[in-house]
Amino acid sequence: MTLFLLLALVSALVTFGLSVVVYKLSHRYQLYPQIRDRDVHTRPTPRLGGIAMFLGIVVAFGVAYLASSQFPPLQLVFADPKQILAILGAALLIVLVGVADDLWDLDWMTKLAGQFIAAGLVAWQGVQIYSLPIGGLTVGSGWMSIVFTVVAIVVVMNMINFIDGLDGLVTGVALIANGVFFVYSYLLVRDTSPTNYFNLASLIAAILVGACVGFLPLNWHPARMFMGDAGALLVGLLMATSAIAITGQVDPTAVNRSQLIPAFIPILLPVAILIIPMLDFGLAVFRRVRVGKSPFSADRKHLHHRLLDMGHSHLHAVLIFYGWTAAASVGCLLYFVLPGYLGLPTWYATVFLVVALIICTLVTLAPLSRRKADERESQLYPRSAPQTEEIAQLDPLDEAAQSVKPAEETA
Repeated sequence: MTLFLLLALVSALVTFGLSVVVYKLSHRYQLYPQIRDRDVHTRPTPRLGGIAMFLGIVVAFGVAYLASSQFPPLQLVFADPKQILAILGAALLIVLVGVADDLWDLDWMTKLAGQFIAAGLVAWQGVQIYSLPIGGLTVGSGWMSIVFTVVAIVVVMNMINFIDGLDGLVTGVALIANGVFFVYSYLLVRDTSPTNYFNLASLIAAILVGACVGFLPLNWHPARMFMGDAGALLVGLLMATSAIAITGQVDPTAVNRSQLIPAFIPILLPVAILIIPMLDFGLAVFRRVRVGKSPFSADRKHLHHRLLDMGHSHLHAVLIFYGWTAAASVGCLLYFVLPGYLGLPTWYATVFLVVALIICTLVTLAPLSRRKADERESQLYPRSAPQTEEIAQLDPLDEAAQSVKPAEETA
């Protein structure tokens, strides 16, 4: 555990330092696009944070490789270096595609082709969905496994990219989701392989958490720099890869089978940590296809846009996304942790999940309740005509009088 935390710290420090460098270079050479109609920010902001995150991740993997020669348990992760090289190669490709899109706005076909190539590189070198953790159900032939893996990685990359619209949104969601997934993967592998806790899924999750921590200070509202498509696609690629590395290859039958629900956590947890991106992605695809547009055409109707339209502030909208992600992912993790490690029944996890989701729902819908209350108040206490006439008779040269407006105009 300590080594994982140290690697996360390396990733965080390098990412933060390089983020500052990229930020200054972006402003010096004006490496930022013009503001688009769907953008929420109001001033040109660099979108090259993904470069700093990628380099921080590469450095952390390099440190892990060097440490493996002095720390034998870590050698198992690098036993097949082709997998690590394939993951980093895919990450480099997706960052290059993302940077090109951030600077020159590539068409969606080119971006999608790059995503499939990157996902294919990961699957080709063995990080695949070999089986589903439902009684050890295998996934057909080898080619079928590759196809499932590639499609899963591409879908996750786009789900993460779709919600990248507010300051700190993807960074914080990925930080929470991968933090929870790291805890789960570490505990699961410790149970299935007591002699060696180190595994590829935990390593990716820990390093990605570090990169998010290092980038968040520059991405927090008001953001000085965005991760851009390069960063969002990179986060999605690594999240999908870490989930596949453990979900498709670790048989949960090795865990205590008397715990029915924990046996399905390898499927439930990846879904839980991606519940918000998955919902936004599904709604966006349905919305665009229904009107005859490409599923990858941009619009201003994502969930974060709708939260702003409901009356939430920028910061509140981001925190609401954090809350939903934490509620779903932590609640799902508790089904695994409570009975297996604390000896508590699973209904404790159910209570936590239900209460957390109710709180998130109430906070999300709070502006609607306030709006209805204001409407009822305006109906019960309408502004009378004499008040309006009195305002009209005020001295037009009086600035204080000119600033007074009827309630209907200020609402």
